[in-house]
Amino acid sequence: MTTSHDVYDLVGVGIGPFNLSLAALADGVPGGGPRALFLDARPAFSWHPGLLLEGTILQVPFLADLVTMADPTSRWSYLNYLREHDRMFPFFFSERFHIPRREYDHYCRWVTENLPSCRFDARATELAWDESADVFLVTYRSAGGTVSSVRARQVVLGVGTNPVVPEPLRPYLDTHTNSDRGTGTGIGTGTGTGTGTGTGTGTGTGDGPRVLHSAEYRAHRARLAGLDDVTVVGAGQSGAEVVLDLLRHQDGGGAGGPYVRWLARTPAFAPMEYSKIGLEHFTPDYIRYFRALPEARRERLVREQWQLYKGVSEETLGEIHDELYERTIGGTEPRAALHPGVAVEAMERGADGYVLMCRHTEQDERFEVRTSAVVSATGYEAARPDFLDGLAKLVDWDERGRYRIDGDYRVALDPRVSGTLYVQNAELHTHGVGAPDLTLGAWRAATILNAVVGRTVLRVPERAAWTTFGAPGPGAPGGPEGSPR
Repeated sequence: MTTSHDVYDLVGVGIGPFNLSLAALADGVPGGGPRALFLDARPAFSWHPGLLLEGTILQVPFLADLVTMADPTSRWSYLNYLREHDRMFPFFFSERFHIPRREYDHYCRWVTENLPSCRFDARATELAWDESADVFLVTYRSAGGTVSSVRARQVVLGVGTNPVVPEPLRPYLDTHTNSDRGTGTGIGTGTGTGTGTGTGTGTGTGDGPRVLHSAEYRAHRARLAGLDDVTVVGAGQSGAEVVLDLLRHQDGGGAGGPYVRWLARTPAFAPMEYSKIGLEHFTPDYIRYFRALPEARRERLVREQWQLYKGVSEETLGEIHDELYERTIGGTEPRAALHPGVAVEAMERGADGYVLMCRHTEQDERFEVRTSAVVSATGYEAARPDFLDGLAKLVDWDERGRYRIDGDYRVALDPRVSGTLYVQNAELHTHGVGAPDLTLGAWRAATILNAVVGRTVLRVPERAAWTTFGAPGPGAPGGPEGSPR
């Protein structure tokens, strides 16, 4: 028989910022929180290590840490981290609102090292429902091969997202890139659910990969900077940071370093929406509005709103412009080219590298690009982890094989399952553009925590935006019966 002390109230799989937020908030529940355990395959916390470049900053303010937006009194706040590391005065004098990405990574690592509920070197291998005991069974394996299992009444998946590489580039990938969470299933194809097998043919020259995802960039940046020509594909923040870093590897005269080419399908290298009213799309108000829309309309909105969550910070675009300006003093031609509105339709091996067959989408004109290496900065997407196979028949998938997720981030399951399964950052299709954004991380974790405990332990705001998303109801200010005369 399974006794109560044998069962966790909550087991989390994956320890990225979102599940770590839940672990931190659960630690501070007055009167004692749920008995929780969080598992991750990696030996220690590491957040997008391939892009932890010097000088890069978060695109959200420091208040969007693991806890502050839900519980500013928590000891796991970024401000308390600064105090614990004697950095409060330097931070104050720096007058920063957006913090270095490397410090955010160190902050999260500090939390994991001090939270007893976090267990690394624990790769989930199976999630099953034990109907006789009314519990989930989570099986995991250590790097040494030891297999263990724990029981849980509720499980939350925070396995992160997998790198996505366009289909034409996939056969030439030189390495197998896994999810940053260590629990994914390889590289997605850019279509469907993104659960590719990551079985590229590996056509490198033996001195390191020449075709790779930006998730691996930091490990290979010095070697790439020594090539003649590097092409970056993808117009988001990651692509911009890789382009900027490669430009900075060119010497002052412009002769050293690689020729840098930036290709993007988007019609422009556009800044991310950062106006005060525009940012209200990252509020609970917009999530509620978005969830109530028909599915087809939600799908269209996510595609149209790319600039809300896939744009580039104005600062990074400005730095790229400054680098190009510096390199053209005296009439020197820049060793760089920026091409928006371009689709890469095919790729093949060339004499000295690769040939990309491209099409300008607005002009419908085709051209070729010859390059020594390609960095695919084409983003990430949620994927169904392998360990979920044992439970897959009990999940109520939608027509596209994605989770059906309610307002509390519960996954729809077969009625025979009395336990609850939650997901984080797999709900772009049901909750909108805020799904991958750190701004809503603590709010979402608080919502899940309240559902796990069965009562309100952390108050979440009913209204957080000035904007009214959708038509105003009767009697509302500005509505049919509430308009001023």
